[in-house]
Amino acid sequence: MRTKHTIRLPPELAGQLADYASRKRVPQSLVVETALSSYLSPDNSERMEAALGRRLDRLTRQVERLERHVTISNEGLALFVRFWLTTTLPSPDIAQPAAQAKGRERYQGFVEALGRRLAKGQSLAQEISQDLVPKDAKTDRTDGSS
Repeated sequence: MRTKHTIRLPPELAGQLADYASRKRVPQSLVVETALSSYLSPDNSERMEAALGRRLDRLTRQVERLERHVTISNEGLALFVRFWLTTTLPSPDIAQPAAQAKGRERYQGFVEALGRRLAKGQSLAQEISQDLVPKDAKTDRTDGSS
């Protein structure tokens, strides 16, 4: 058995209710009943908290992936700089202009290659992940765990 209630709504809220009910093709009373049930439900805050928790978990995973990519980038750059500094001999003063011209030419080639790579969409982190997976799969097969 249902109890009849008479309520007064502001015109804009009444319009929203009518619009929503017509879009969903349900009676306005059903929309109001569902909204009140949801609002008065004791587990409403728990559902909101669970939804918020899921969103925070997703954001945490995204930040962890970003942190991993930044760490890979930093380590790769540091390794390259260390290698370059330890293997490159200083050039004599007479050869300096030619070395600078060659450096500009090589840098331009680097920028073009970087542009092509970024346009392709492949990243170093993806390549490293792809390079590591086959090695791990081989290790798993050889130890008899698969």
